[in-house]
Amino acid sequence: MKIRYRTALLASAAILAAALSGGCAQLGYYMQAAQGQYSLMAQARPIDDWLADPATGDKLKTKLQRVKEIRRFAAAELELPDNGSYKFYADLKRPFVLWNVVAAPALSLEPTKWCFPIAGCVNYRGYYSKEAAQAFAGELRAQGLDVQIGGVPAYSTLGWFNDPVLSTFIQYPDGELARLVFHELAHQVAYAKDDSQFNESFAVAVEEVGVERWMARFGDEKMRRAYTDYESRKKDFLALLMKYRAELKANYDSDAAEAEKLETKAKLFQSLKGDYQVLKASWGGYAGYDRWFAEPLSNAHLASIATYHDFVPGFRTLLRQEKSLSAFYAAVKRMATEDKGQRHQQLADLGQPARMASHESPIMTTRQE
Repeated sequence: MKIRYRTALLASAAILAAALSGGCAQLGYYMQAAQGQYSLMAQARPIDDWLADPATGDKLKTKLQRVKEIRRFAAAELELPDNGSYKFYADLKRPFVLWNVVAAPALSLEPTKWCFPIAGCVNYRGYYSKEAAQAFAGELRAQGLDVQIGGVPAYSTLGWFNDPVLSTFIQYPDGELARLVFHELAHQVAYAKDDSQFNESFAVAVEEVGVERWMARFGDEKMRRAYTDYESRKKDFLALLMKYRAELKANYDSDAAEAEKLETKAKLFQSLKGDYQVLKASWGGYAGYDRWFAEPLSNAHLASIATYHDFVPGFRTLLRQEKSLSAFYAAVKRMATEDKGQRHQQLADLGQPARMASHESPIMTTRQE
C-alpha cells in the first residue's frame, strides 16, 4: 500500500513540475490533472487483491480474470510491455475517467491544439471533472469556437506510470476489452511527440492485429459474433461521419459567402442526424452511438475523426513487410524519430496499395445489408 501511495505522490509531483514550467496561466489546469492522477492511482489495488476479496462480486471477478488473461497474452504473444500497467484495478464510481474538450473554428475542421511538456501538442484538453470540462468549453464557445465534450473511458500515461484497469471499461464485452488494453499498451511502445495522427493510427493497427490473434486463440462463436457486430457498426458509423466531413470541408473551401457557408453547415448537420437514425434502424435500434449526439453537432465532433484511422493501412502493410512484431515495433520507433512530414509520406505510400485494391479508404467501406 505504501508503495502505491508513493507512486501516486510521485505522479502528482511530476505533473506539478510540468505545471510550474508552463507558467501561471496553466497552473489551474495542471493542478486538476495532478489531483486527478493522484486520486486514480491511490484508488487502484492489485487485481489479485480484488479477486481474493469476498466483497468483490462474481461478475467483476470474472472480468478481472479475463483481464489477467488478456494482459498475459499482450506480453507473450503481442510483445507489448510487460510492466505494472493493467495489473491493478480502480473503481471510480463515475461513467468516465476523463472528459475531453475538443474545439474547432466555426468554418474549419482544423482542431485547436494544446501543448504539454510530456505529451506534446494534442487536439484536446482532458478534465477529471465534467463540470470543469463544461466550464472550459463555455470559455471556448464565448470565443466563437465549435466545441465538443466527450467522455473518455481510458487513457495512457505512455509508460510514465502503471495505468490501472478502470471501472469505466471493465464491463466491456471481451473482444472490446482486449482491444482497449492492446491499444493503450501500444502507446507505450512508440510515441511521436506532436503527432496524434501517427500515434493513434499505430495503436489502432496494433489493437486490430491483437484482437485478430486473441479471437483466433480464445474466441468462441458468441464472442466472435459480438465483436464482428461491434466492428461492423463502427465501420458504418465512421463511413457516415467521413461522408459528412468531406461535404463540410468542401463547403468551407468553397467561394461562397460566410453566411451561405453557415447555412449549408447547419443543413449538413441536420442531414447527418437524420442519416444516423436510418443507420441506427438498420442496426436493429442499437443506441451505442447516441451519446455522440448528446450535444449540438459542430465541427469539433468531426475535427479529429481521421486521426485514428488515416495511417492504419500503412502500418498494416509495414507489419507484413517486417514479418514479425518485434521488427515492426523497431521500424515504427525509428519512424517516430524522423521528420513528421517524412513519416506521414512513408505511411501514405505504404497504405496506397491497400486503398487502390478497394478503390477507397477502408473506413469509407460500408457494410452491405
